[in-house]
Amino acid sequence: MPPFVLHGLVAAPFTPFHPDQSLNLPQIDRLADHLVANGVAGAFVCGTTGEGTSLTDAERRAVAERWIVASRGRLRIIVHVGHLSLTTSRELAAHAQAAGADAIATCGPFFYPIRQVGQLVAFAAETANAAPNLPFYYYHIPQLTHLGGLSMAEFLREAAPRIPTLRGLKYTHNDLEEYATVLACEGGRFDVPFGRDEILLPALTLGARGAIGSTFNFAAPLYHDLFAAHAGGDLGAARTQQARAAALITLLRRHGGLAAMKEVMRHIGFDCGTARPPLRAFSAAERESLHIGLADWGLPLVAA
Repeated sequence: MPPFVLHGLVAAPFTPFHPDQSLNLPQIDRLADHLVANGVAGAFVCGTTGEGTSLTDAERRAVAERWIVASRGRLRIIVHVGHLSLTTSRELAAHAQAAGADAIATCGPFFYPIRQVGQLVAFAAETANAAPNLPFYYYHIPQLTHLGGLSMAEFLREAAPRIPTLRGLKYTHNDLEEYATVLACEGGRFDVPFGRDEILLPALTLGARGAIGSTFNFAAPLYHDLFAAHAGGDLGAARTQQARAAALITLLRRHGGLAAMKEVMRHIGFDCGTARPPLRAFSAAERESLHIGLADWGLPLVAA
């Protein structure tokens, strides 16, 4: 059997909420159909885009279960189980395996500081070993975990003998020099999907074969074209698509980031509610300004 890999586009989906910010689980069924229709290969659920750290443990289990059922085998479901509590992280990992997930991932602890790679490996191993039948990915996002000082190549080398299910890591960082080192680690045997949509093309030139991103939820066709142009050697077309993606992301960041992206989803027919605190609310004035920017950019991107 070939090794588990996350190639092509894997979306990091939004967790849908009702107006009272309770879970809107039925909306996940529509989101799954939408991703499949747009050629997305998988869903990385309960991560940063999915507001996993703002969900209760019961909510995270419910979201994971609904995505697994809604995908009906059409999407690979990777459940992010990272938590400050190692016990809870292990429980979420075991639940993901029992529920039928395809893989799990965890970020590093982001409150108490970790100074050595060995500490991070030990933390990750405890979580991974709670789901011994699932491929495991470490989620490297130092902007939020503040673990950018730790070498990811060293992590992979030290983790491999301690985590039998280690498949690779999700690399959500803009250090392309390190990314190249990670891709080449131990002969390139690890799967390292890239997590920065705005610089995907440079990652592809370094050897990336898969990507996990927020904007794939509503701009998947753009990134399919980027992948195809790069694979076909049409660097000019690939640069054009990357520039369009970067312009879109700049627009979204200017209007609140995650809150703006949830508004984009509502704009194309998938009401995922607003982001939970501590993320700020999205004002009516911002909504009007965002819609003007989206129209200038070229929305609608994909049909609901």
